[in-house]
Amino acid sequence: MNLKVDGHSPIPIRRQLTEQLRHAIEGGGIRRDQALPSIRELAGFLGVNPNTVARAIDDLKRSGYVEARRGKGIFVAPAPPARPSPHLRESFLQDAVIRAAALGMTADDLSVGVLSLAGIRPAAVRGAVEVLLVECSPAELDFFARQLEAHLPVRVHKVLLAELAAITRRPKQRGRWRAAVTSFCHLPQVEHLLNGKGVPVIALLAEAHLETLHRLAQFPSGTRVGVASTTVETAHNLEHSIANAGLPNIALVGGCPAEGAALGRLVRRADVIVCSTAAAERVRGLAGSTVQVMIDDRALDQRAIEMLAALLVRENGDRPTAAPAPRRLKSRPSSGHKSREGATRATVPAK
Repeated sequence: MNLKVDGHSPIPIRRQLTEQLRHAIEGGGIRRDQALPSIRELAGFLGVNPNTVARAIDDLKRSGYVEARRGKGIFVAPAPPARPSPHLRESFLQDAVIRAAALGMTADDLSVGVLSLAGIRPAAVRGAVEVLLVECSPAELDFFARQLEAHLPVRVHKVLLAELAAITRRPKQRGRWRAAVTSFCHLPQVEHLLNGKGVPVIALLAEAHLETLHRLAQFPSGTRVGVASTTVETAHNLEHSIANAGLPNIALVGGCPAEGAALGRLVRRADVIVCSTAAAERVRGLAGSTVQVMIDDRALDQRAIEMLAALLVRENGDRPTAAPAPRRLKSRPSSGHKSREGATRATVPAK
C-alpha cells in the first residue's frame, strides 16, 4: 500500500494517515483480516512520530475498520463499515476541488474550510495559540488582525513596529508567540529584531478584491485611477496591489490618505478613485458627479493564511519526527498555484 504524509499541510498528519488507511481498506488495497504493519514499522517508513501512528490506529479501531488481536497485532476488520464507493467519493471530491478553484481556493483552503464547518480544527491551532502581528500603524494592525482571526482560531498580539525592539527585550515575551506576521515592506526589519528568538516570520500580502480589478479592466484605455485610504500606508498598499494586476487600460495617478489637501489634488487628477469604506464619505464629498468612486477594503492573500496554518501545524501539532527547522516564509504575489513541498512518500509492505 502506498501512503504519503505532507508535513507542510494544515491537515494534521494523524488525520492524513487515518483517511489514507480507510481509503486503502475500502478500496481493497488492504484485504479484510489482513495484518497491518506494526506501529513502529509504519512510523519508520513514513518518518513520523510513533505516537501519531498509534493515535491514527486508535481512530480506525473506534470507527470499526481495524481490530487488535491479542499477541498477533492489528488486523483489518472482517466487515469494515460501508461507505460510498471510492469512485463516487472521488468524483464528488474532484467536483468540490474544481468548484473551489473557480473561487480562487486551493485544495488546502478547501480542506481547512471543511474542517472548520465540521467544528474540527487542526491540533496545532486549536485553543489559545498566540501570533505576533507587527505593523507600522494602528489601522494596519486592526486590518490584519481582523483578517487573521476570521480565518484561524488564533489570538493576535498587535505590536507597532516602532515598539517591537523594546517589547522583544522583555524576558517574559520569549516563547510566547508561535509565529510573527508582518507585511512585505517590514519583513527585513522584523526578521532582524526577532533574530535568534526562535520565532518564524511570515510576510503577508493584502490585495485588491478580484471584483475591483474586473471593474477597472472594463474602463476605456487611459482611465486615470487614484487610490485613497485612512492612512498613507494602506493607500500605498492598495495602490501596489492594483499595479501588480498589470491592467493595460488604466493609469495609476497616486495614492494618499483620505484627509488634507493631497486628497483634493488626487481627485482633480483622477477619473476613478478606489478607496476604503472608512474613506468613502470624504472622497465622495470631493469627487462630486465627475469622478467615479469604487469601494475596496482589500483582502488578505489566501496563500498567506494557508502558509500560517501550515506553519502552526508543523510547529505545534502532529508532525514528522524529522521536521525541518523553521525558515523564513513569504507569500509572494503570483497568479499561479504554488506547488506544495515537503511531502514524504513510502511504500509500506503489507504483512
